[in-house]
Amino acid sequence: MAGNRLRIMDTTIRDGQQSLWATRMTTAEMLPILPKMDEVGYWAIEAWGGATFDTCLRFLDEDPWERLRLIKERCPNTPLAMLVRGQNLIGYKHYSTDVVERFIERAHANGVDVFRVFDALNDIDNIRDCAAAIKKVGAHFEPAISYTRSPVHTLDSYIGYARQLAELGADSLCIKDMAGLLVPYRAAQLVSALRTEIGLPVHMHCHFIGGMASANYLRGAEEGAEIVDCAHAPLAFGNSQPAVEMTVSSFQGSPFDTGLDLDLLFEIADYWDGVRKAGKHQRGITTLTHMRIYKHQIPGGMMSNLVGQLDLQNMHDRLPEIVAEIPRVRKEVGYPPLVTPMSQIVGTQAVMNVLTGERWKIVSTEMREYLMGFYGKTPAPIDEGIREKVLGHVDVAKLQEEAKNVHLQTYDEAAAEIGDLAKTEEDVLSYALFPNEARALLEKRAAGTLRDITQPLDGGASVSADITDSEEDTDMNVSQIRDLIEALDGSSVAEVTIKDGTTEVAIKKPVAVTAGAPAPAPAAAAEPAAPAPAPAAPAAEPAAPAPAAATDRPATWKAVESPMVGTFYQAPAPDADPFVKVGDEVKVGQTLCIVEAMKLMNEITAEEDGIVREICGKNAEPVEFGEPLFYIEPTA
Repeated sequence: MAGNRLRIMDTTIRDGQQSLWATRMTTAEMLPILPKMDEVGYWAIEAWGGATFDTCLRFLDEDPWERLRLIKERCPNTPLAMLVRGQNLIGYKHYSTDVVERFIERAHANGVDVFRVFDALNDIDNIRDCAAAIKKVGAHFEPAISYTRSPVHTLDSYIGYARQLAELGADSLCIKDMAGLLVPYRAAQLVSALRTEIGLPVHMHCHFIGGMASANYLRGAEEGAEIVDCAHAPLAFGNSQPAVEMTVSSFQGSPFDTGLDLDLLFEIADYWDGVRKAGKHQRGITTLTHMRIYKHQIPGGMMSNLVGQLDLQNMHDRLPEIVAEIPRVRKEVGYPPLVTPMSQIVGTQAVMNVLTGERWKIVSTEMREYLMGFYGKTPAPIDEGIREKVLGHVDVAKLQEEAKNVHLQTYDEAAAEIGDLAKTEEDVLSYALFPNEARALLEKRAAGTLRDITQPLDGGASVSADITDSEEDTDMNVSQIRDLIEALDGSSVAEVTIKDGTTEVAIKKPVAVTAGAPAPAPAAAAEPAAPAPAPAAPAAEPAAPAPAAATDRPATWKAVESPMVGTFYQAPAPDADPFVKVGDEVKVGQTLCIVEAMKLMNEITAEEDGIVREICGKNAEPVEFGEPLFYIEPTA
């Protein structure tokens, strides 16, 4: 029976939190429970890669390399795994061969034992450099087949791709069902064919989205799959993977019994449930929208990011239109599997098509490069009408040949750019992958202001609790207190803290001043953003001057507004000249700036000829949906 025993890779601290918590789990939240997870006997713990690297830099003020080292210190007995996006590594574009080689070598040296490598297009050419680098360092090379459904994705096509992966030296093969599209009998068919035709161990990675994942694991195990991916129950289900506790229970007493200790697993689950409550994270659930995965084919992580972006822009009601638009865009661009970065590229295009009211009016830099062939060979031909609308009349074959020879920044070039801020190879690699974010972090380190990542992340609104407490009434008390206070007087609850059974509540009372209304009384006039308890002076002017009203500008000036929530960039790179300056004459279609959203660079272009009269956006700072970025005076 031991020979048939099903092995489990735990995904809680990587894909579980990426799928359900928008990758916001901090290192400090992971560290206390890692020694217990190391005792379980997992085949591996997926600990790094995917979106965790850039999220550390962008949002958590953490060095991802330090996170990896800390995890490895606490998990000496369990192999650590990471997800690699082929030639994209953990970024959203191709990197040079020497950057790929150095990244793999340093990742292995810092603690990664298993490299799962996939390409969004299942293009073997995008896997080769990673494969060679992984084999060179002697780590476990597990290439993944990005599973999807389309007229061109067949069993034969998957087996043909698997043969190519095996020729690169694969140690095991992963079926990567990132969208939750796999169903039990297709799972059995695919696993059986891979075992028969290829002969390598088969590892199944299924998201729970439509509710099929557990049944897929059962049928897969019966056909010879040896490893499956699971997360602890508080970070399982919904957009994530099946729960490890449920999976272990379901195989008990079978020929595939995992042999894992359920008591230990539930002890670990209790810890994660405390973290979930403290962070006010929702449980993974399968909704009607999730069930429609078999129609719209949108992966769970993509759906959660999409919903989050629409909520930021107060446009949640447009979700059905965008869900309908995504398959249309996917078909037009050659049926790419919806996995990073193609999920972001296709999803962003669908959002722009819907929100602007004109299809393909705004196109991200990444979508342009995809249409030019920079991302590799597409599964099916791209709609030439769309390509021509975006790129104009171009020689596609010539573009694709040029794409193969485009210069990619080398490691040495990145090292020269970042200079003395980089103290290690890891620093240079962080900069090569994410220059803006890495530079900001390295500057903080140089200034001595980089935070200790073993300590909780400081923030604004928060709920803190003893994370080992699994009592449900803590969750209820917090929500009841918040709801009660807000219902009583409309105050904004800034913080609720549970300490030794005592509830502490910090309240911010924003001042609502209507035009023409009298100033509020001093007792109620605290400034919204000031934490100090001192009252504001009565009838005080607003702390920050309001931007100039539209009437203060000539009537001939027209605003160029941000079509999305994102980050405003005046130039294509940190040290590059800005796209435009005040006084510049611009033509229709000329790039004015970039707004980064959903990790993609969206070029904002001029809609008519004119002169730039004012630049409202501040470089590398957030902008809101509808916020003016420029004022341009038309010349036509």
